[in-house]
Parts: sequence; C-alpha cells; structure tokens
Amino acid sequence: MVRPFDLSGRVALVTGGGRGIGAAIVTRLAEAGAKVVIANRTVEAGKALAADLLARGLAASAVPLGDLGRSGVSRLITETAEEAGRLDIVVHNAGGCPWANIADLDEDKLEEALSLNLKACFWLAQTAAPVMRANGFGRILVTSSVSARMAMAGGAHYSAAKAGVNAFIRGAAFELARDGITVNGVEPGFIEKPGRGTMSQPETMRKASRFIPMGRYGEADDIACAMLYLASEQAKYTTGQTIVVDGGSSLPETGFAVERQWGLE
Repeated sequence: MVRPFDLSGRVALVTGGGRGIGAAIVTRLAEAGAKVVIANRTVEAGKALAADLLARGLAASAVPLGDLGRSGVSRLITETAEEAGRLDIVVHNAGGCPWANIADLDEDKLEEALSLNLKACFWLAQTAAPVMRANGFGRILVTSSVSARMAMAGGAHYSAAKAGVNAFIRGAAFELARDGITVNGVEPGFIEKPGRGTMSQPETMRKASRFIPMGRYGEADDIACAMLYLASEQAKYTTGQTIVVDGGSSLPETGFAVERQWGLE
C-alpha cells in the first residue's frame, strides 16, 4: 500500500524557499521524504532553514538564487540535477514586484514583475522537463496568486504576470502531459508572512480580514499543504490546474456582501 504524500527518493528544488510560504513548502516536502534544494536570493536564510531541517534528520541543502534569466535558470537546474543525480519536483515560489500605479510604472518595474514571476517559469520548465522525462516522473509547480483574477491598486503589472503564470500552467501542462510531467499551481490569497510590506502590517491585516469570509489571513502552511498534494503521486491525474487557497476572499461580489452577510459595521 502506497503511503499518501510519500516523496521518499524524490529530489525537489524550491525557488524563494528561505522564508514565509517558500520555507513552509520546503519543510512539508522534506517531511514527506524528499531531498530539498533551497534556492534563495538571501542564501543565509536558505542555509539556516536547511540546518534546522538537517537537525531533524531531514534532507535539505541551500544554494544562492541568482539570475532568473534563461542562462541562470538553466545553470541552476543543471547543477541541481547533476549534484543530486536526479530532479523530480520544481517549485517556482520566488515572486513579487514593486508596487506602482500604471501612471508611474516604468520599464524596469514592469520587466522585474514579468521576469521574476512569469518568464522564469518558461526557463525552469524548458530545462527541467528533459531531466524529468528521463525519470518518467515530474512535477512543475508555481506559486501564483488570486491577483491573477482580482485587482488591487498599484498591482496591475503583478496581476498581469500572475495571469500569465496561470496561462503558462495550462499550456505547459498540455505539452508535457504525455511525458509523465504534470504542471500545476496554487493561488494564495492573504497569507500571514514576515516582512515590512503594507499587507503584513497589523492594522492592514485587521482591516483586510473583515472582508475575508473566514475572517482571518491564512498561514504559509496552508499553501504548503496544497503544494504537497500537487507534488505527490496522489496528484498524478491532476494537471493544468491552480488551487485557490484564500479563505473564500474571492467568493463575494463585493466587500459589502461580506458586511451584509455577517452584519459587520
């Protein structure tokens, strides 16, 4: 009998895996038995997480996440596969962008949003697919966002990039379906995570939580558990999909609907 969500013998690479959602994904995959390579821009954060996991008897290592252009990604994938002897799971969790209204958007900010969130998906899949094809097993996973379908002031370029991510997931899943490789993603809503960003401030969280049907932000582990399913053998017939994990925030038509439902003032 197959143990559910058992990743023993699998090798996983997680970009942006040093903190927050990425760290939770790394931890869940490692706990399921995978050897996880943490690729993080702040390599010290990745090394600290890897040390914690190693102390628990789990398999993890850290490498710097540098250039996410085609050559940089190719090098990252190739070196990871050569070092570990195989590569089964790639999670592109690195993301984000500087906020900017359309009137203030410049080419650098737009390029950053597209390169980090969207373009890197293509280069990761392009290099990882042949390695996975040789194994007869592959999982390409991406942290998308409910922003792919919802709007927020100052984030049109981010929303556009994440909408592109969702389209990439469907297109890549179709192309790789006969190779034993699935391509899926998770769309987080408001998730508690460390940081100094606007959405992480207590007052902002309090205000935003009023309009979330579950009444609170989610946890990084909520995203990690969805990723664990998609990485597992149990998701072998699931491809080209995104799982929305947002506490129901994308369900009501407006914030007024939430206020009316629960009589909020």
